[in-house]
Amino acid sequence: MTKRPLEAPATSIKQILALEPLTPDELHRFVCVALGMTVPRVPLVDGSSAPFDYLIHAFFEDVHSNATASNKDAVVWANRGGGKTMLGATATLLDLIFKPGIQIRILGGSLEQSSKMFEHLIALLDRPWFRSLLDGEPTQRRVALLNGSRAQLLAGSQRSVRGVRVHKLRCDEVEEFEPGVWEAAQMVTRSGTCGKKHVHGAVEALSTMHRPFGLMAKITDGFQRSQPGASKLFKWTALDVIERCPTDRQCDECVLWEDCRGLAKSAIGFIPVDDLVRQWHRTSRRAWSVEMMCRQPQVSDCVYPEFDPLKHVLEDGLPDNQGQWIGGMDFGLRNPTVMLWARVDHTDDCDGQTILHVIGEYIQAGVTFDQHMETIDRQASLNSWPRADWLGVDPAGNQRNSHTGISDVQALRKLGHTVKTKSSPLRDGIERIRRRLDRHTLRIHPRCKRLIEAMRCYHFDVNNPQRQEPIKDGPDHLCDALRYMVINLEADAGRLTASSYL
Repeated sequence: MTKRPLEAPATSIKQILALEPLTPDELHRFVCVALGMTVPRVPLVDGSSAPFDYLIHAFFEDVHSNATASNKDAVVWANRGGGKTMLGATATLLDLIFKPGIQIRILGGSLEQSSKMFEHLIALLDRPWFRSLLDGEPTQRRVALLNGSRAQLLAGSQRSVRGVRVHKLRCDEVEEFEPGVWEAAQMVTRSGTCGKKHVHGAVEALSTMHRPFGLMAKITDGFQRSQPGASKLFKWTALDVIERCPTDRQCDECVLWEDCRGLAKSAIGFIPVDDLVRQWHRTSRRAWSVEMMCRQPQVSDCVYPEFDPLKHVLEDGLPDNQGQWIGGMDFGLRNPTVMLWARVDHTDDCDGQTILHVIGEYIQAGVTFDQHMETIDRQASLNSWPRADWLGVDPAGNQRNSHTGISDVQALRKLGHTVKTKSSPLRDGIERIRRRLDRHTLRIHPRCKRLIEAMRCYHFDVNNPQRQEPIKDGPDHLCDALRYMVINLEADAGRLTASSYL
């Protein structure tokens, strides 16, 4: 491959454009020489991406990227200090220079967070290579190039986001976003022609992940379940961006050995080994594992930290004619109404406790009671599920409905359902479900995707450790339906007591 010279700073737009990278190798050389950056091209940890893979994806729209037009969005999940923000700024710089007229917005969880990526961008543009490209002095929130390209900061609010129409939206530290802001951000991009290039409208999310019920976990969930059109995921750890470890450093005495296993001896990253060693000593093993090695997020604030999809999500193994069919319901009007179907195996293999296997789920909001029941019956019929022997529901369902004049419980009984409404403290029901998770007597069918997500995401208030009640932000409805089912199933087993489940 012929290498084009980059020895002297360019002094004109024409000279810069003549150096446009056309291949990944040329892009890497441009970044190294013109920007003075070392961006690893090969991951060290199994399952990781190379940070440079993200730049390839972001810069080359269809060429040299294995992304289809439906998944040009990108998610970057990386360690703290792993270069996410700088790489986002670098991708923005490359777009501004080589895609004339492109419109880019940078959005963070706060204006301060957005400013970090923007400050990196301004510093890159201040290099001798690029000063001649600027159309006037950058402001604190906006930069313009003579070719018509623009980049601008957005404050982390729905008002700031709504109404914006741009080619690229880069979102920094989305773990700190308000869900409404992230939802609004999904509708701001558009594809277009910039110069002679077709540019895909794309949203990019760059962040650490430290909460299993956080926004970043929900964003990556589609990719991990291989949903069509899901964002392209790039993930790397501290070891993927570590500097090469000196050959004379003793591995068996290093605190990083458990994770490193000598990989750093062949590294070409940018984080000094001693810096990571000091950070390891300053943090807990859990924090290190989550925020630096990008492993499973902390579950300390989860209501059901025992829940593990690898252990508790299982196909139904009972013969068709075996087991008792039961159900659990949580009523809603503006909130969704939830119905769970389950089979109970009265086995003696688990210290006399039944095995509860949740087989199906229904979640819907904004329709009438009769519409709910019609759809529930149709779903059961399509799956050849018999009518449940009984339904465990919220005792509040005994209250009269202002629209129908009778309670939801009475309406269910008029339809021929046996309904159980045992009252029990919230913490009692939670403890019963936790006990079943511990003893592996609660299983969930893989088709119950919303319940599985709810079990992972149901959480306490991270900002108020004294609050004993879980947060009501969506997962509670499915978890409540499960709780009503379990409470009524175990009604004769006596009450469990717990002073606290935090």
